[in-house]
Amino acid sequence: MKTYLRILSYARPFGRFVPIYILYAFLAIVFGLLNFTLLKPLFDVIFEQVEPEAMERFRTMPSFSFSVDYFTSLFNHRFLMVSEEYGKFGTLIFVCIIIVGSVFLSNLFTYLSGVVLAKVRAVVIKEMRMDIFNRVNALHIGYFSNERKGDLMSKMTNDVQEVENTIVQSLRVVFREPVTILLYFAVLFFMSVKLTLFTILIIPISGAIIGGITKRLKKRAVQSQQSLGRIVNILDETIGGMRVIKAFNGEQFVGEKFDRETAYYSQVNVSMAKKNELASPISQFLGVSVVAGILVYGGSLVLSGESDLSASDFITYIIIFTQVLNPAKEISRAMSSIQRGIASAERIFEVIDTPSQIKSPDHPKPLSGFSQSIDFKKVSFAYEDQLVLKNIDFSLKKGKTIALVGPSGGGKSTLADLVPRFYDPAEGQILLDGTDIREFSTQDLRNLMGIVTQESILFNDTVFNNIAFGIKGATEARVIEAAKIANAHGFISQLEKGYETNIGDRGSKLSGGQRQRLSIARAVLKNPPVLILDEATSALDSESESLVQEALTKLMSNRTTLVIAHRLSTIQHADEILVIERGEIVQKGTHQELLLVEGLYQKLSSIQAV
Repeated sequence: MKTYLRILSYARPFGRFVPIYILYAFLAIVFGLLNFTLLKPLFDVIFEQVEPEAMERFRTMPSFSFSVDYFTSLFNHRFLMVSEEYGKFGTLIFVCIIIVGSVFLSNLFTYLSGVVLAKVRAVVIKEMRMDIFNRVNALHIGYFSNERKGDLMSKMTNDVQEVENTIVQSLRVVFREPVTILLYFAVLFFMSVKLTLFTILIIPISGAIIGGITKRLKKRAVQSQQSLGRIVNILDETIGGMRVIKAFNGEQFVGEKFDRETAYYSQVNVSMAKKNELASPISQFLGVSVVAGILVYGGSLVLSGESDLSASDFITYIIIFTQVLNPAKEISRAMSSIQRGIASAERIFEVIDTPSQIKSPDHPKPLSGFSQSIDFKKVSFAYEDQLVLKNIDFSLKKGKTIALVGPSGGGKSTLADLVPRFYDPAEGQILLDGTDIREFSTQDLRNLMGIVTQESILFNDTVFNNIAFGIKGATEARVIEAAKIANAHGFISQLEKGYETNIGDRGSKLSGGQRQRLSIARAVLKNPPVLILDEATSALDSESESLVQEALTKLMSNRTTLVIAHRLSTIQHADEILVIERGEIVQKGTHQELLLVEGLYQKLSSIQAV
């Protein structure tokens, strides 16, 4: 129930929906009920059951009062006037016209209440989608290292869709059908207390049986959505790794993996369908059983003269009671579906409730620029229990370049990721102009920085939009100038639509060197005072590397740069080189200084010189 109410909270403020929905739903129920209560006078006319004494009582127009008795007397008065003027056939037509009008109004208000619920559904789903999307955007980088991307995508798409298809769609059933049942039973009690007490004896039994079925559904629903997340993950990995799959003849391997998961998903869903489909037939069977019981019990009372119901009253009673079966059936079906929605909602709320480990302070210090240095003071960092950096101490002065070199897995990228606060150190401090970077807002801090990584992160959009990403008000002239500095303008001009050319998923229509130069152009356009270059040329061929390195040299001019290098030839002119091994700085100095000292740098240099 808590999860269900939390989902509904996305429709706040309810004030704009609830009153009008209650009005429409109530009128729809009342006019729907009127359709069947009018059957009694219809039967009375057909079977000539109207007593003269009763007719005489309704010759006088009743005095107005807001009560059931007044409206009943008013109808009977009109009914009598029509009967006397037009006879039995005219009376029959009169009643039929009222029934048709009542049906029309019932359906009209049902439609209007449905439109209101459609608006609620749209608001709930929109707000939920935005909530989970904004939470994912706000989460720290480490979260995505631990989560399967496919499962996360499934939560943001399939699980939200499941909530819409089950819980939000069930709002009409949850709010309207119980009221319908109560009003119908109120009429049934009014007609015969003894018969109605007999009918409601079976309801708790029906509820207990259906409740047992729905409890089992939730467990299966969780398994179903988890399996669907794994399917999406397999698809994402397969499409993204298609070159490797084909190169290693891995089609059969991934096919078998996908087949196992889809078979499990099918098995779980068949199990869910069996339980889900069981609720409605049981509800209907129990309802029909009660109708049969009423026919036997109530019919015997009417036939023996022990009941206060006439034959027409009894037939009307049976017809009204059968109408209770439909909302009861809808409720049982909705309760089954809701379990699937709740399972999906709980998976969504797991993400929404995940706190980000990287937060801006409540009252951040203002940060408008960078004027002195970035200082690491005894910084250590660990991924869970694995220590990655140990007591890192160095200072990056404004306008200087520091290069990080060393074996793979030594902690170079992690060290660079600490500067824009993708992670926070476990121990020590990182100071920007003497202030701990955790005292600034993350947005202000990252506004000072441009990052170019080994993997070019591009989007399925135009060249222009990829270069101008995150830059408000970027003009065409500025974008072209940035592209020229990045040695990208030449190849962009040769594209079919120039800067308006779509570059495909992750820039798949471009070569590696072209993608990297677009990433550099993006950094140039941002014009940041601090640059972080993470092996920006290591994945390129010699020709592309030359073009990219030239672009990087232009980008680094007069900027403060932290560069991670795989090829030592690209960082020979750095003001200082830090050699990182197993999370520690084992050597530091210029290129020439380090070549003169026996150690890891000299060893790496000699290997690359071969």
